[in-house]
Amino acid sequence: MKILFIGDICGKPGRQAICELLPKLKKEFQINLTIANCENAAGGLGVTPQIVEELHGYGVDLLTSGNHIWDKKEIVKDIELCVNLLRPANYPLGVPGKGSVVFKTIDNLKVGVINVAGRVYMQNFDCPFRVAKREVENLKKQTKIIIIDFHAEVTSEKNAFAWYLNGEVSAILGTHTHVQTADEKILPGGTAYITDVGMTGPQDSVIGAKKEIAIQRFLLQMPVKFDVASDDIVLCGVVLDIDENTGKAKSIERLHRKLC
Repeated sequence: MKILFIGDICGKPGRQAICELLPKLKKEFQINLTIANCENAAGGLGVTPQIVEELHGYGVDLLTSGNHIWDKKEIVKDIELCVNLLRPANYPLGVPGKGSVVFKTIDNLKVGVINVAGRVYMQNFDCPFRVAKREVENLKKQTKIIIIDFHAEVTSEKNAFAWYLNGEVSAILGTHTHVQTADEKILPGGTAYITDVGMTGPQDSVIGAKKEIAIQRFLLQMPVKFDVASDDIVLCGVVLDIDENTGKAKSIERLHRKLC
């Protein structure tokens, strides 16, 4: 089966890229399931229930997130109603929402998806390694195809996480840094891996924010409000080809498509 995973959607420009490019990509690659990280989809920080519905309307089947999931107050109240939106599974017990799901595609294929967040230079999340291991064991009761969005800052943590679960899942896809890496590979156990899928949004920016504002923050070391840039919009992602019988990855192809 073919799975399209789209990197961090940044603001309105990122949503525009999804709207215009996703139908073509789904047709080009014969996609069975589309997943996207949406934690920055609302003005560059957070997401709202309305934007969740908007992205579903564009053809995204399942949405993952990360440490910015609660940045818009509306989602705190309504995340339980967003059935195809995940937050990191390693938040403490009692946090609303869910961190994993088994999604049934239109072709009747079951795919397990897990969202976890790293801990290095991040919040005090529960251990992503142990939590992911637990979630994988639960999902394996229903499907052999399991995709993990590992939303983390540090390359070494992402690398270690991939080797820890090598052969246990179909793919481990890094998000959060907004910079697409060129290290896509199939690990020896059949797990597809990339350190960071990249950002879907304005490339003429500093990880999505207007350059001038970001530069001033570094120069002056004072807090500033980031505004999403608007030029040179790209869609970053990966296309996975997964063996439906074994759950092993057959290929991973990096995507970097510009919105004309």
